[in-house]
Amino acid sequence: MADPNCPKCGGTGWITEERNGLSGAMRCGCGAEGRTLQLQERANIPLNYRNSAFDNFKLPTDNPTARNGLSIVINTVRSYAREFPATDKPGLLLVGDPGTGKTHLAVAALRALIAKGFEGVFFDYQNLFEQIKAGYDPSSGSSNKEAYRSALDTEILLLDDLGAHRVTDWVEDTVTSIITHRCNHKKALIATTNLPDPDAGSLVVDRGPNLAGKPEYRTTLAERIGMRARSRLFEMCRVIKMPQVEDFRLRRVR
Repeated sequence: MADPNCPKCGGTGWITEERNGLSGAMRCGCGAEGRTLQLQERANIPLNYRNSAFDNFKLPTDNPTARNGLSIVINTVRSYAREFPATDKPGLLLVGDPGTGKTHLAVAALRALIAKGFEGVFFDYQNLFEQIKAGYDPSSGSSNKEAYRSALDTEILLLDDLGAHRVTDWVEDTVTSIITHRCNHKKALIATTNLPDPDAGSLVVDRGPNLAGKPEYRTTLAERIGMRARSRLFEMCRVIKMPQVEDFRLRRVR
């Protein structure tokens, strides 16, 4: 849809250009800009992350190791967005502790893809399941499947904080159906998780000191979402382990 206030086309969506002495009508760029704005509005990106981009990701200045590690991660995620959809895997999984910048980079990738004309939607994992569950009407035996269908069918699904929900058979079956559907139909899934996975280079056993003097076993991604969903997720996603850094949310407000 053309911008009615566009100074180039006057709201018609077309401009006249001359090439080699010939005049011709061409589409004005305002139409693409308008579509991008519409897609961004429909993407449901939280206000805190509306402006998240690769260029405004704040790297640590006092930790060269973390800075180098995050620079590599940023370049990897940027390459994914630049190459999409011509990628070996249609998805992206960011694994790491809270505050390492996973959500910022995931949204930066989503916004970059929206700017290329793809439709995408952001869902907080726990909120998505609350919406799906709340839509069920026991009295009629029917369900409002808007959130569920969106998670299945949108071109790009961003699922933030994957696994942040108590484990039930219903949750495991639902997340498996969403991930399996998107994997089978080669639909992009960008996900973040705080849960460790040994194949992503995470430590699943904390051998630090504790009151009992015994190692503490951390809940893994597979334990929280189920082995089937985890297997499909790794099949379809480029997996990125976030480096150990200072909490990104604290760095950002300094």
